[in-house]
Amino acid sequence: MRKANREITDSFELKMLLDGCQTMRLGLHDEPYPYIVPLSFGWEEKDGKIVLYFHCAKEGKKLDLIEKNANVCAEFDTLGGYKSTAHGVTADYRSIIAFGRAERVYGEELVHGLELLLQHCHVEGYSARECAATELTAVVKITVEQLTGKERFKHMTAPLFPEN
Repeated sequence: MRKANREITDSFELKMLLDGCQTMRLGLHDEPYPYIVPLSFGWEEKDGKIVLYFHCAKEGKKLDLIEKNANVCAEFDTLGGYKSTAHGVTADYRSIIAFGRAERVYGEELVHGLELLLQHCHVEGYSARECAATELTAVVKITVEQLTGKERFKHMTAPLFPEN
């Protein structure tokens, strides 16, 4: 990371940031351009590693690309607004970049992944087991091999251009 003073190194802070992010942007290998798609997600820490889960249709571009190359990148961010600086205006942000390997999961792990996704998205009154039983949904697990966090300011500040 070019500006090391902006790196988030505390694992607790990184996990709290993941909890606060609503969308994961998944980057996949495609030709002639990379393919990036926003997704809802769930996550857990297992054996000291972050494990991400997302759902999708049982057929489609994401699964086709993962089958060809399981190496993926995921991006997460929060925006606290914009702030004046000595040189202009800049974003007050926190972000995570994760690199890992994706694989489709089945059975109880599929149900577990859906449970984590529903929990993370604060969806209540919906059964992951019932969703899995419809056999319409695939679940993909990403085992994170490298995770880096970055923030522009140490503490989120009030936005320069607040919403009315």
